[in-house]
Amino acid sequence: MFTGIVEELGEVLAVQRLAESARITVRGATAVQGTAPGDSVAVNGVCLTVTALGDGAFTADVMAETLARTGLGALTGGARVNLERAMQLGGRLGGHLVQGHVDGVATVAARRPAPHWEVVRLTIPPGLARYIVEKGSVAADGVSLTVSALGGGDGQPPWFEVSLIPATLAVTTLGQVPVGGTVNLEVDMIGKYVERMVGAGHGQAVRS
Repeated sequence: MFTGIVEELGEVLAVQRLAESARITVRGATAVQGTAPGDSVAVNGVCLTVTALGDGAFTADVMAETLARTGLGALTGGARVNLERAMQLGGRLGGHLVQGHVDGVATVAARRPAPHWEVVRLTIPPGLARYIVEKGSVAADGVSLTVSALGGGDGQPPWFEVSLIPATLAVTTLGQVPVGGTVNLEVDMIGKYVERMVGAGHGQAVRS
């Protein structure tokens, strides 16, 4: 479990392509502190299990399902990535509860600079739109964000907007994603559990 508060920008050192998976090695000074093989680290919002450590870097295996559902498959050596170690029970929850289980990929549709922030609009897969609410929380590339506006429909893809403060632009990858670029998106897990329990779309509650 994570909070969506990025600890540092890491650097991808190597990506080894395997038959149905990949092995990624990432340098991160903070990410390796107190970390051991078997621990979890979120890389651009994707929960990965550390398999090896050395020289200020960690290695993790990425399965085919993860490569297909997230943007990790497009990473190459030298890419910058958002890193966050798993939260500690009893610590401050500065963002919101983030599982590191990406639901889909969002596309940056527009960026509008303002004097003290930048408004970023992201288009999303239609199936995820129902889980996103104004003033609710989402994680984009592992960054906990508050939804400031929603729209879409009438033939237009669903979208939402977030306002990024200078600190977020400076210390996460979200400051560099261009229009047309993509980010890993995780919606608030509470909405998914509520939908499952009430049987949304099926006309009856789910029975155990």
